[in-house]
Amino acid sequence: MFLPVSVYLIFGCKFVLFGRGYVYLFVNHFTITKAVLSDLQDIYVIINDGAQAYKNIIPADRYHEPYMPKEELENQINDGVEFWKYIEDDQILGVMGIQYKGEVTLIRHAYVRTSQRSKGIGGSLLKHLCGVATTPILIGTWADASWAIKFYQKHGFRTLGTAEKNALLRKYWTIPQRQVETSVVLASSDWAG
Repeated sequence: MFLPVSVYLIFGCKFVLFGRGYVYLFVNHFTITKAVLSDLQDIYVIINDGAQAYKNIIPADRYHEPYMPKEELENQINDGVEFWKYIEDDQILGVMGIQYKGEVTLIRHAYVRTSQRSKGIGGSLLKHLCGVATTPILIGTWADASWAIKFYQKHGFRTLGTAEKNALLRKYWTIPQRQVETSVVLASSDWAG
């Protein structure tokens, strides 16, 4: 028996490469749908599980546990963040929010269960939400979260300059000044600035 060498998720199909050139194809049955109220607990758990990656990375004064308390999650939803969920085998494995702000669309709170990272789930959610958006997309993330920045850049987003980033964070997000100072904004290719 050969141990898997690599696993790839391409167009919803899982390719597992084994030693000596054996390749197995597994069709990945997943769906992406808008979250509903009964998903709130799963969203809360996934966000706080995924946010563990920020521990000792982002400024200590901005990290706390839980990273997003339930009340804050409810406030985000009441403020217009629509969460979408990636479901496989009847389990929610990732979530990503979208928020419409007139002339722009914000991607908010993108998280995948720690045990399910690097399997294409975040990319599938992002691709889906890019297809839903009808205006240019802006994404804010922590400046020290280099993996997140690289993920968005890999999907065609570009990092904006400091002055533009600061103005956009103040205009479209409701975050403290300290978070403005320690964040970046990435924009889709159709962002004219």
